[in-house]
Amino acid sequence: MRLGIVGATGVVGKTFIKVLEEKELEFEEIRFFASKRSAGKEIEYNNKKYYVEELNEDSFDNLDFALFSAGASTSKKYSDIASKKGCVVIDNSSAFRMDSDVELIVPEVNGERIEFMKDSKKIIANPNCSTIQCMEVLSRLHKKYGLKRVIYSTYQAVSGSGAKGIKDLEKGLNGESAEFYSKDIAFNCLPLIDELLDNGYTKEEIKMIEETRKILNIPDLNVTATCVRVPVWNGHSVSVNVELEKEFDIEEIKKMLSESENLVLTDEIPTVLDCNGQDKVFVGRIRRDFSVKNGINFWCVADNIRKGAATNAIQILELFLGGKK
Repeated sequence: MRLGIVGATGVVGKTFIKVLEEKELEFEEIRFFASKRSAGKEIEYNNKKYYVEELNEDSFDNLDFALFSAGASTSKKYSDIASKKGCVVIDNSSAFRMDSDVELIVPEVNGERIEFMKDSKKIIANPNCSTIQCMEVLSRLHKKYGLKRVIYSTYQAVSGSGAKGIKDLEKGLNGESAEFYSKDIAFNCLPLIDELLDNGYTKEEIKMIEETRKILNIPDLNVTATCVRVPVWNGHSVSVNVELEKEFDIEEIKKMLSESENLVLTDEIPTVLDCNGQDKVFVGRIRRDFSVKNGINFWCVADNIRKGAATNAIQILELFLGGKK
């Protein structure tokens, strides 16, 4: 198998490399691509040094798979080129997530959809980081009780914005003004992630709404979201309020969730410091919502660069290679 990594010098790109090393996946060939600005830089992978290549239309010749994390504009330009050359693209941007011809995959939830990929579109989309970490809990709840309504409130780390977001927090802690964010992020919370739309929602909020419906295959599900950037280095937190169709028992739900090897269920308070550097989703604060019939609240945290991006993409790659979900 021959693999290419697009955006290899970015925050997620570097984590692709780290996770691939940890999983000890073997490749006949591996190549690293980035913009002209980063071309020529050295990357170490499995104790061997490689040079970063400038991404161009010929980069995908003879490659079997490509992991993309270089932004939507780059994905839109190069993913079709790669797929037409027979290279399967696993894309981490928002470019194709809502394309009806592109599967949107969280392996633990809908990994079987890989079997139904359309041959004409060899592109798989990696969902938004904050969406990914909520999907297995919601999927399990839906299968047993039915989802009626979902309300998200997110608390998202600056690493979700890449190097620019991390730099803005560093600047703020040093008493300097923000350059990337619209307002200072240090000692502050910004309820504005991505572009503000005419309907009052942000693109990030719409992503969570639409991606949830697509991944769970519930196109008419009632979903709403408020997404907030917080002064945390890494790790997203999401408060999820759910209204179910059927009656439930809290202890039965806890038992059901505890059976997953991908979730860490705890009676203590899970925080981003607990999940940092890990691939599992931590779930806690499970309690009944007494304001509605069949309502439940839960809190989940995850490393947004690992499970929310790099690890989920590599788990998709493993599905192609015959690995476990």
